[in-house]
Amino acid sequence: MIVLSVGGSLINPGTPDVSYLRKIAEVLRKNRRLGIIVVTGGGKPARTAATAVKNLGGNEFMADEAAILSTRQNAHLLIAALGKRDGHVVVPHDFDEAARAALSGRVVVMGGTIPGLTTDADSALIAEKLNAERIVNLSNVNAVYDSDPKKNKRAKKFKRMPFSQMLKLAMRSDERSAGTHFIFDVFACKIIARSRIETHFVHGKRLKDVENAMKGKRHRGTVVKD
Repeated sequence: MIVLSVGGSLINPGTPDVSYLRKIAEVLRKNRRLGIIVVTGGGKPARTAATAVKNLGGNEFMADEAAILSTRQNAHLLIAALGKRDGHVVVPHDFDEAARAALSGRVVVMGGTIPGLTTDADSALIAEKLNAERIVNLSNVNAVYDSDPKKNKRAKKFKRMPFSQMLKLAMRSDERSAGTHFIFDVFACKIIARSRIETHFVHGKRLKDVENAMKGKRHRGTVVKD
């Protein structure tokens, strides 16, 4: 069993990226035998909704609830791309539902679960629950860096790092606010560290890297393990 955490900006950077959805669905379809659960992020629609809720006077809990709806919408998009033969057609609401759905042998796609948890945390928890072999994190960044590579051209890229180092990096950068995001938040890092869940970080559009990471093979991203 493997778990993929797919950044919402890959699926829906403003409008649904139908071309990307078809391509990533084909990768999932091809590797279905691995046993796959996908957790989808919310992307720009989630950030927009969360910001609007707060501007209207809502609190962080309400903003999270709005963002979660966007993650689930993205899950439905990926399920549509997979089709009924390869994708479990119902989006699980929680980890128990996801675990039961995994018994179908189809690719299970879920969004967020409860306010306060990022979809990366959701991916770590479902991986822990099901004793997944690894987590593969797909985003629009090709690896883990010591600072934002889009803002700092001298940012250091990590090929491999232990759980403790990843946690320190997350603690320095994680804002814990709806609609904001570090490559992997503190809570998610604590979960993968306590259960020693091997976690791979790759650019979601480098499909060969995605597939290699799913299989535990070499890729151009980052591997977090002790």
